[in-house]
Amino acid sequence: MATASGHTQAIQASRVIGTDVYNTEGNHIGTIEDVMLDKLSNSIMFAVIGFGGFLGIGEKYHAVPWASLDYDPSRGGYVVSFTREQLEAAPVYDISELTNSDGEKVREASYNYYNVPPYWI
Repeated sequence: MATASGHTQAIQASRVIGTDVYNTEGNHIGTIEDVMLDKLSNSIMFAVIGFGGFLGIGEKYHAVPWASLDYDPSRGGYVVSFTREQLEAAPVYDISELTNSDGEKVREASYNYYNVPPYWI
């Protein structure tokens, strides 16, 4: 499935991790810390965006539906249509919680919160 701007080329997960994330106003809101894969459906469950903290201390992790991210070559990062306030109010997890219950609880909470149609239905 193409992103909003039509990007469909494959990319290595190792190149995605560490990429900056911006909102549509151009404000840096975080960095992609990881990508969670759904092994049973061959889909990307969500991106893990970290923001806040310093050198990993106090950082918060948000699960954001992969379909919500759009790569912008001019910024060298991904853009989401969410405001910093929306992200700050979103469910927050620690790294170990992201894969509890096979990640389904986090995935469903993320897609519901951001009002993104689920890929698994």
